[in-house]
Amino acid sequence: MLHKWLEWAKEIQAISQAGLAYTKDIYDEERFEQLRALSVTIMQEYTDAGSEKIRELFASESGYQTPKVDVRGVIFQEGKLLLVKEKADGAWALPGGWADVGLSPVEVTVKEVKEEAGYEVRGTKLLAVLDKKFHAHPPSAFHVYKMFIQCEIIGGAAGVGVETSDVGFFHKDALPPLSEERNTREQLVRLFEYEHQPELPTWMDLF
Repeated sequence: MLHKWLEWAKEIQAISQAGLAYTKDIYDEERFEQLRALSVTIMQEYTDAGSEKIRELFASESGYQTPKVDVRGVIFQEGKLLLVKEKADGAWALPGGWADVGLSPVEVTVKEVKEEAGYEVRGTKLLAVLDKKFHAHPPSAFHVYKMFIQCEIIGGAAGVGVETSDVGFFHKDALPPLSEERNTREQLVRLFEYEHQPELPTWMDLF
C-alpha cells in the first residue's frame, strides 16, 4: 500500500488522457481536464516536484496513453557484464534508455550502447521483457515495460557519453552500486544465467 497513491494518480491520468483524446463533448472535455489536474495535484502532494514540472513530465502527452518502453543492452565479456556509470545519479546501469519512435528495439540498443559505452554492437537475443511494477525499482510516474537485449561487440572501444562518466565490465559477485531506477541487482544476477545457458527462454513476468 506504500505507493498506492502513485498507482491511483497514474490511473486517473491515463483515464483523463484517453478521454481528452476521444471525447466530442465540450463538457466531458472539461471533466477530463479536471481529472488530469487532480492527478497532478496528487503527485504534487506526495513529491517534492513542483506542479509545472509534474505537468510537463507526467501530464503533457496526448492520445491514448500506453506504457513507456525502456530498452537495455546486455553484453558479456569473459564472465563479466558491461555497465555504464550514470551522471544522473552516480550509479551503474546497463547501457540503454527510452525506445525511440522509428527505431526497432534492437536499433535503439545498438544506438544507446554506442552513445553511452563507445562500443559498436549487434543484437543477438531478446533475454527479458519485464513490467517495472513487479520489480524493486523506485516509484515511477510512468508505467514502464523493460526489454533486455543481448548483444555482441563488433567494434569500437570503451568511451563515455553525454549521460555517462565511466564504463566497465563487472563480475556477478562484484557489482558496483546500481542505478535502481534503471536495473536491479536481482535482474542483473538473473541475466548472468544467459551467458552460460543461452538456451534459456525469454524471461517474462508471468502474472
